Amino acid sequence: MRTNHTTRMYSDHSIRRPVRGLAASVSLLVLLLAGCTASSDDSSDDTAPAPDGTTASNFEYVDCPSPNIEGVAALEFPPEVRCGYLTVPENRGDPEGKQIRIFVIRSPATSDDPEPDPIVMLAGGPGGAGSFEITGKIAAGLNADREVIFVDQRGTHFADPLLSCPEAEQADNDSISIPFLSSEATAATVAANEACIRRIRDEGFDPAAYNTAENAADFADLRVALGIDEWNVYGVSYGSRLALSYLRDHPEGIRSVVLDSVSPPNVNIAEDWWSAPASSFRAIFAACAAQPSCAAAYPDLEADFFATVNRLVAAPEVVQATDAAGQPITVNIDAFPFLYAIIMASERGDASGVPKMIDDMAKGDTASTVEALLALQTPDFFLGLGGWGLAMTVFCGESANITTEAAYRARSKELLPEFPDAVFAVQPKQARLFQQCPVWDVPDRPDLSEPAVSDLNVLIMEGMFDAATAPVWIEEVTPHLSNVQVVEFPFTGHDVLGKSQCAKDVMSAFLDDPSAPVDGSCAAETELVFTTG
Repeated sequence: MRTNHTTRMYSDHSIRRPVRGLAASVSLLVLLLAGCTASSDDSSDDTAPAPDGTTASNFEYVDCPSPNIEGVAALEFPPEVRCGYLTVPENRGDPEGKQIRIFVIRSPATSDDPEPDPIVMLAGGPGGAGSFEITGKIAAGLNADREVIFVDQRGTHFADPLLSCPEAEQADNDSISIPFLSSEATAATVAANEACIRRIRDEGFDPAAYNTAENAADFADLRVALGIDEWNVYGVSYGSRLALSYLRDHPEGIRSVVLDSVSPPNVNIAEDWWSAPASSFRAIFAACAAQPSCAAAYPDLEADFFATVNRLVAAPEVVQATDAAGQPITVNIDAFPFLYAIIMASERGDASGVPKMIDDMAKGDTASTVEALLALQTPDFFLGLGGWGLAMTVFCGESANITTEAAYRARSKELLPEFPDAVFAVQPKQARLFQQCPVWDVPDRPDLSEPAVSDLNVLIMEGMFDAATAPVWIEEVTPHLSNVQVVEFPFTGHDVLGKSQCAKDVMSAFLDDPSAPVDGSCAAETELVFTTG
């Protein structure tokens, strides 16, 4: 057995990591990632064999649903994919009780001589879905050499049931026009969550069963049902937490694991959620200071940032703007929306415009922040498609319920002592868990916080600007893995595979021979030029 092997790749001007960090961060809002809309393929009936010739009583092929997302033709499923449903118990403690269905999409390899071990993709969120991811990942060539299996996890999109909460998503959208750090915004979010969980229970579903342990067991059952001897597991963000839980609880048939933007199960996100933004802010400040053009344009960037956050708590900016539909909208920018715009810059794109956004706001120019916040509104066509029930059960039962708001606030202040206390009323992804979770009312699950201990080959890829999962959280994972390699990507945010050709090349080489040291030297060539005009 190889000893713990860690590859850390830096360019000369990359940013060193902070010493301390505990938790992982994932997104409460379901992101509309480059994904798919459905088109029918040449599917078979309920008893059709899988492409490898196997059949399973609890898996059936179906026509791929069409459309995937109404009115978004660009996200149609590729025509060559096949779709199906895996039937599993809602609660494995009651295997003869209610049955639910997990939606599965099989995308064949484009190679004429594909490798025999597929990749199964575990989407993030929690509450995201493989059907949101497939078009982008296939366009990027993820299935060049291997079949890739995408899954709508329990409670998400095409899974049956979908535990959505359009009320809560609409409340988040509406909050753009009121003071975000206000009791009014909190009350609206809490009321929406209360209505949502009441509806879920009235429909006969148990929200407590939509948790990481059951989710991981679904993937273990899926491999067997499809007749796959072994596969490679790729998990991003919450998908990495799920992958580690899967590896811990059901290691059979896992050939290798790739963790992108790692979120360990053995940390408490509700307590340490500000770790990732804190490290991202400081990495961006240091990178700007090291880039002559950025340093000249914004010589007091860090001081301006903290001063602006404090100013916006005391005196929010209220701006009249126009939304995507051309309708007038009031945008209230107190400290949290300003921070949220910065946090999401690295998650959805890159951080090149962050120093300018900070400088603009420090000077009273709200235009770039308003533009960013309007772009982050959940579009009407996506409202109600995310798996809010899975997200809330994971965040509450597995994190918030097993810590306290006092511990969260103390840790947050330790990480960002320059921030006013009012900012810490909200977790970085618009969550108000310590107010939402009492009405969500699911059991505490401290048992799901155990680390994954394994000697299987694992690759971790992490962006050094990641404001959703802090690079330092890798250190909560690696001590428990005997054969782990880490490649860090300077100037890169969340979801490295979605942002870097180098990451795709590194992952491909790793999958070809998971026991061999990877060459991550291309990561050190990552560059980013900050906007200064």
